Amino acid sequence: MNEKEKLAASAASLAEKILSVGVNGAGPWKGSIPTAEEHLRQHADVEKAIDRLIATHVRITAATGFATGVGGLITLPVAIPADMTTLWLMQGRLTGSIAHLRGYDVHSQEVQSLVLVTLLGSSGAEAMAKAGVTLGEKGAAALLGKVPGKVLIEINKKVGFRLLTKAGTTGVLNLTKFVPLAGGAVGGTVNGVSTNAVGAWAKRNFPATGAASASATQQG
Repeated sequence: MNEKEKLAASAASLAEKILSVGVNGAGPWKGSIPTAEEHLRQHADVEKAIDRLIATHVRITAATGFATGVGGLITLPVAIPADMTTLWLMQGRLTGSIAHLRGYDVHSQEVQSLVLVTLLGSSGAEAMAKAGVTLGEKGAAALLGKVPGKVLIEINKKVGFRLLTKAGTTGVLNLTKFVPLAGGAVGGTVNGVSTNAVGAWAKRNFPATGAASASATQQG
């Protein structure tokens, strides 16, 4: 397998792992739904629960050594540091939790593709706009639901590819290379800031539906 093929395989594997582990949960990793419901029980109000979810994930991803214990949950043909893969799992779980609390089915293909796109922030929104999908509108997920499954799979792969190429050129990997003594602090700050940004994009990309208020009422 040449480098191009390895990168393509890694992109597909990364996207699948963010969804199968980060969003759905696997082994000791708690998925989006139980994480969301746990916060909802604690705070009753959906929006308060979402804000606490974001704060919790920012705190965890900003902490040094948060990748410890992930073990073999995610392995890719192209070597990516454990802290980066764990960061994506955390951000995928956060986005899925917000989607669930806002009334979306996180097991549906269209919502899972939208979860992945959310991890790209503004670049993801721009890419979807070019495809005719305006994120932030209540009908965005429904519009994606009309897209063939094989197209959604291709979208997922492209998101995985963008995450991998971004990891190789910006963020923690590049910063810690130039500031080795402050690597932990720099990496923690970047992780926390990026997770907070993902939370903000998740709130925008998954506007509240009627199901969200119903869920809050049931939990209350």
